[in-house]
Amino acid sequence: MKNSLLIGRLAGIRIFLHWTFLLLLGFLVFAEVRRGSDSGAVLTSVGFVLALFACVVLHELGHSLMARRFGIGTRSITLLPIGGLATLERMPEKPRQELLVALAGPAVNVAIALVLYPFVAPLGAFEGIGLSHGTVGLGFLTALFWVNVMLVVFNAIPAFPMDGGRVLRALLAMRLGRPRATAIAAGLGKLIAVGFVFYGLFNAPFLVLIGIFVYFGAHTENVSVQHRELLRDYTAGHAMLTNYLTLAPTDTMQQAANTLLAGSDQDLLVLDPAGQAVGVLTRPLLMAALRDNRLTTPVQEVMSREFETVEIGDSLTTVYARALRQPNAFFPVLENQQLRGIIDQTNLTEFLTIRAALSH
Repeated sequence: MKNSLLIGRLAGIRIFLHWTFLLLLGFLVFAEVRRGSDSGAVLTSVGFVLALFACVVLHELGHSLMARRFGIGTRSITLLPIGGLATLERMPEKPRQELLVALAGPAVNVAIALVLYPFVAPLGAFEGIGLSHGTVGLGFLTALFWVNVMLVVFNAIPAFPMDGGRVLRALLAMRLGRPRATAIAAGLGKLIAVGFVFYGLFNAPFLVLIGIFVYFGAHTENVSVQHRELLRDYTAGHAMLTNYLTLAPTDTMQQAANTLLAGSDQDLLVLDPAGQAVGVLTRPLLMAALRDNRLTTPVQEVMSREFETVEIGDSLTTVYARALRQPNAFFPVLENQQLRGIIDQTNLTEFLTIRAALSH
């Protein structure tokens, strides 16, 4: 994730800290100092927040390790002020697998609470959350115990894309199918999100942020799943562009600019004399060369030699998932190592629009 700092790895998964998390810590320190707290109290509060987010990391790690059991990797876990985000390579499409992955996170918090319970229950753990007993004493452990309990309860809310919403979708998908189940779970998630926002406006502003996150998360997931359903029976060969502009490695930047003006392509594929794709000249690379007045520079000195390709028989749902991770997706389509076409974000969107129109 952009604007995030890599702070370590757990089980081979990169852990990132978003810069806004540092703002949270800064605000916490400022609030404690303004309240007149001494340095011990400030350190207690900061230490508690760090312990809380360590529990959040373990929660996300639970999701990730369960997903790994089903052959699904995790690109990263990112800590945000509103919680953690495990970025899986893909979501499980089998309902049982999604159910287990969704339950694995809260199960970690249940385990943490059970570990803490014997230490804090005999000492009055149920009198409330407080840090007045010291940094490593009863107050700290009691608060951490209750926070894990609340994480379980909060994540159980059936507001997609939270864990409870994913559990609901998995259960519904066993009978209704994934697209219909997603639509129902996302609709309920949006309704609950609106409730969060309205309640938060008058009582707890922090809920407004959570409500917005839940609303757009539910909307995005629903759109993604419905799109995948529309693409399910198609391959890259069905959606690829077959009329496109190309360049030779020895063409100049002036020729590349003229070629760009001759069509609507944003990126230009570079082919060697044998017709093999050897590079991509993106619009930003071309513009940078023109600004430097490199009109006579050969394309091969500017083009990017690192680009992804897809096979003509690849499932369009897989191509779509890859395109979502790349805002300016551009994939040469190959068949037996020979170029057959191009897929980019624009023609994928147009193909989806046509399929949606035909499905009604």
